[in-house]
Amino acid sequence: MTPVSVPSGVTAYAFRLTPGSDLRQSLLGFAACRQMKAAAVVTCVGSLTEVCLRYANRPDGVTRRGHFEIVSLVGTFSASGGHFHLAVSDESGAMSGGHLLDGCVVYTTAEVVVVELSDVAFGREVDDTYGYRELVVTAR
Repeated sequence: MTPVSVPSGVTAYAFRLTPGSDLRQSLLGFAACRQMKAAAVVTCVGSLTEVCLRYANRPDGVTRRGHFEIVSLVGTFSASGGHFHLAVSDESGAMSGGHLLDGCVVYTTAEVVVVELSDVAFGREVDDTYGYRELVVTAR
């Protein structure tokens, strides 16, 4: 299958999340406040005291408490929802990653850069292959 792509202009935003912020809710709130139709995380560095992830092919999430470095955060999102993956390292440098869930709490900072795609909209529709709501990109 050939992927369908739609070209788009972009606007970049950079901001810092402060201690105690929920990482996922902050991203979704940012998109909702600006009524974004399509956005993507470019980069995020910082630290967390709680990490809530859903691992591959698992129905439930796992919460870990401690001190974690954000190694990577990627995702597509809009005012209507998002799909994010987070990778973190713990105090010993051990890595873990998965689907970002609510409850990832910023420890010292989260420095975030996102782009808004002005000419497309992101939607989610159930894909019959596995039953998950998957990304649908349309021109605006």
